[in-house]
Amino acid sequence: MTPLTGHCACGAVTYEVTEPPLSVGYCHCTRCQRRTGTAAAISATLVPGSLHILTGAELVSAWQPADGWAKCFCSACGGAVWSRGADGAIGVRLGTFDGDPGLRPQWRQFVAYAAPWEPIPDDGLPRYPERAPPA
Repeated sequence: MTPLTGHCACGAVTYEVTEPPLSVGYCHCTRCQRRTGTAAAISATLVPGSLHILTGAELVSAWQPADGWAKCFCSACGGAVWSRGADGAIGVRLGTFDGDPGLRPQWRQFVAYAAPWEPIPDDGLPRYPERAPPA
């Protein structure tokens, strides 16, 4: 399963993940809705230190909200690639992996803020009104 590889929309930023991700989940917060233009973002939470930028490190920019994780993206294409917590935790956007990473969602967080225009499917995943418990 590892290393997993991935890239931004234009391919300028490439990376690899050298340890199996800790968990995968959906975030339904309004910040993720506005940032992605969708009802939820899906990310893989990584083992600290397991993300390695292969190319395009100089193109990685970040928006740091006052009360959340830094949202990292490629400054050439605007493609969201990962988020970074103050503690160094990383959440890679699942859609940036090359091919099927073999990972499946395990939970849904911030469902108290879910978009009213897209009901959350009855998929059996645990739902958390706020942040999901750590992996």
